[in-house]
Amino acid sequence: MEEDDVILFHAEDVEIPLANELISLYRKWLLLPLQDHKKQINQINYVFCSDEYLLAINRTYLQHDYYTDVITFDHTEKGQPIESDIFISVERVRENAQHYNVSFEEELRRVMIHGILHLCGYKDKTASQQRTMRQKEDEYLKKLL
Repeated sequence: MEEDDVILFHAEDVEIPLANELISLYRKWLLLPLQDHKKQINQINYVFCSDEYLLAINRTYLQHDYYTDVITFDHTEKGQPIESDIFISVERVRENAQHYNVSFEEELRRVMIHGILHLCGYKDKTASQQRTMRQKEDEYLKKLL
C-alpha cells in the first residue's frame, strides 16, 4: 500500500491545518515510529475538528466530559495491520500552543506524533508514562526538523 493511502487527512468542521506541499513530508514522518516499532499499517485517518466536535466524541465514546486536543481510536484487530482514527481539535491545539508559548505548527506536530505513539503502545496515564511519552514525542519531533 502506498503511503498516500496509509495516512489520510480529513476535516470535519474546520479546515485541514496542513500546507498541501507538506503533506507528503508529514506522512513519511508519521510512519517513522510505526516502522521503528515494526508495526504494519492498513490505514490511519487524521480527522481535524473543533473543540465541540471532539468534546462530543469524548463524551459519547469515552464518557469524559472535558475538552482535549487529541483522541486516538485504535480499531486494529489482534494480529492485523493498524486501523485507526486520530481526532485532533484545532482549537485546543491553538490554545495549548499559546499556553506553552510555542507555535501552532509545533504544537500540532506534537499532537500528531502523540496519536501515533499511542498506536505504538505508549500510554500517558501515569507521571512516568507521561515522561516517556514526552521523550518519545521530542525524539520524533527532532526527526522532522
